[in-house]
Amino acid sequence: MPRSYLQEARKRVGPKKERIGPIIERLAAEHADAAIALRFRSPLELLVSVMLSAQTTDVNVNRVTQKLFEKYHKPEDYLAVPQEELERDIFATGFYRQKAKALRGTMRMLIEEYDGEVPRRLEELIRLPGVARKTANVVAAELGDPEGIVVDTHVRRLSQRLRLTRQEDPVKIERDLIKLVPRADWGRFPHLLIWHGRRICIARGPLCERCPLTDLCPASRV
Repeated sequence: MPRSYLQEARKRVGPKKERIGPIIERLAAEHADAAIALRFRSPLELLVSVMLSAQTTDVNVNRVTQKLFEKYHKPEDYLAVPQEELERDIFATGFYRQKAKALRGTMRMLIEEYDGEVPRRLEELIRLPGVARKTANVVAAELGDPEGIVVDTHVRRLSQRLRLTRQEDPVKIERDLIKLVPRADWGRFPHLLIWHGRRICIARGPLCERCPLTDLCPASRV
């Protein structure tokens, strides 16, 4: 979009600090069912699911973990089989060799340093092999104590369209969002953007005529 148009659009919708509250409220009303799409029954299953979700879909991960979690119940189970067997069990998620190696390294550290339990603090989670900040943020948020804001492709795209950030790097985007979004909403905010991105603010063809944020969005086509 031309810079002049964006400048006028920003004036029309108002400052982002004033918009963030109504944005969250309207998205919460529009997507009351917004939640993580991964299926899990324990912190360990959550951690494994998020680790497997890299470079694939949540639907695919859920398909794989439906059988995986019948076979592997505790950290020791992931170390009790040859790595090649674990690779076969997670093959459909892609990058299975790297993921199997990371899973086994994580399970070993959980046993040796955390009594087999999944830590909840971000600084501890990012120490686990194969667990980057995004994964750690997801796990911490779902376990009830978010210490940051998850930035995936939907969160990145929508936060840019809404002009909540001008950054491209996920870490810098997260810093901008943390300054804007009330801490009480850190956990649900990514889910709201993700579901809005899937249902209405679609990448190639946003349904602006159906969007509840048209008067708050500089990129609105309405």
